[in-house]
Amino acid sequence: MPNTPDHVDVLIIGAGLSGIGAACHIRKKFPTRSIAILEARSASGGTWDLFRYPGIRSDSDMFTLGYRFRPWSGDKAIADGPSILQYVRDTADEYGIDNDIRYNSRAVRAEWFTTSQSWNVTVEHTDTGETSSITAGFVMSCSGYYRYDEGYTPEFAGVEDFEGTIVHPQHWPDDLDYTDKQVVIIGSGATAVTLAPSMAADAAHVTLLQRSPSYIISVPAEDALANRLRRVLPAPIAYSVSRGKAIAVSTALYQLCRRFPNFMRARIRDMQIRQLPDVDVDTHFNPRYNPWDQRLCLVPNSDLFRAIRRGSVSMATDTISRFTPGGIDLESGQKLSADVIVTATGLNLLALGGLTFVVDGDEVILPETMTYKGLMLSGIPNFAYIVGYTNASWTLKADLVCDYVCRLLRHMDTGGYGSVVARRDPSVKEEPFLDFAAGYVLRSVNTFPHQGSRAPWRLRMNYYRDVFTLRRGSVADGAVEFAPKRAELTDA
Repeated sequence: MPNTPDHVDVLIIGAGLSGIGAACHIRKKFPTRSIAILEARSASGGTWDLFRYPGIRSDSDMFTLGYRFRPWSGDKAIADGPSILQYVRDTADEYGIDNDIRYNSRAVRAEWFTTSQSWNVTVEHTDTGETSSITAGFVMSCSGYYRYDEGYTPEFAGVEDFEGTIVHPQHWPDDLDYTDKQVVIIGSGATAVTLAPSMAADAAHVTLLQRSPSYIISVPAEDALANRLRRVLPAPIAYSVSRGKAIAVSTALYQLCRRFPNFMRARIRDMQIRQLPDVDVDTHFNPRYNPWDQRLCLVPNSDLFRAIRRGSVSMATDTISRFTPGGIDLESGQKLSADVIVTATGLNLLALGGLTFVVDGDEVILPETMTYKGLMLSGIPNFAYIVGYTNASWTLKADLVCDYVCRLLRHMDTGGYGSVVARRDPSVKEEPFLDFAAGYVLRSVNTFPHQGSRAPWRLRMNYYRDVFTLRRGSVADGAVEFAPKRAELTDA
């Protein structure tokens, strides 16, 4: 643990993509402000350090997953996990953030005291089990919304009978050898479609077993225009143009899917039939839902489709009856042989890293709070959080939230304010925090705060509208209350 003070101006929870980005934003705008980053694990990088399964990669292009303030210089637009991890860590090094990270430090309880206009955060040290505390003027949660210590695996009948190896991608063992073995991957999301072609390179055969299909589309691994621009323009300009193009394309695709779902379903089906002329596309690649009711799965350079055409990956769309000693029996009567079963069955969500909030002695019940502009919570002072877009790159929203927080802190400095809090409007109706049909969301959304039926209580999934609201809109819009810095604190 670095030698850091017991009080900081801004405390950031999580040293992943969001937390490193937030620290860089604050360091750039407020070079004299003290900051600390609490990281529960022993390394930075968050998701990109945790997940080690074969082929791990982004499902967003790096011109939008990368930070707005630091160009992505890699050739691949859809980058592999180790490259993204290195990018995050290089960013922390370039901005001098490394020494602000406190590793093996999990924030478990945050108590706000109006008398001191500050937070007292209880920290559990995951390597020793001891606890300590740190006070802060402002807290940012950058811990994402899923549990790092466990993934989601449904209960399967007969799982104890299986004589092979069962692995969840969130806990991939370093010594797993699947060379020349029969592999079954259970799942239909981004992790499953990433794993299948990657494991097929060494396995005897890979079967991708899904209960129901997802939308899967092929995209180029490299952005030819971006690579050309990088050769003729200064890096910041080339990156800005490439980023703008990527945002426009992804937004247009999303809007087309939402406004013309039948048209886009047919276009995606046509593309898949061309890619897989000998495959029953209507069975294995025809979801029950409309495009973008859940995230589209991206496969760079058609890697999954090429593996299916080669015969190294096959599809099975069916329901599991039970595990057997040698594999899996399906409800249809089909039997799948397996030496290794990978349960790419999803994530468990955890609101704000499981942090307990207490405001002036009263514990906050998160489902009773409401999100303000998708970055603050009603009734919780001097606090912001980052939750990225479900229909676009996570970092697009993270950068906007950081811009807003910096403008908010500047406004408080200028006005002599010591605290800010969003006050819930009782006339605004409650709606689920994430309006997203993915199973991992539906399982846990009732433990999250709510969003409201109208602005500024809506959790928008629209980058262009958020640019106006978060980067340029007023930070004093009547829905938040600012309190002057207490005189005794000013005198001190």
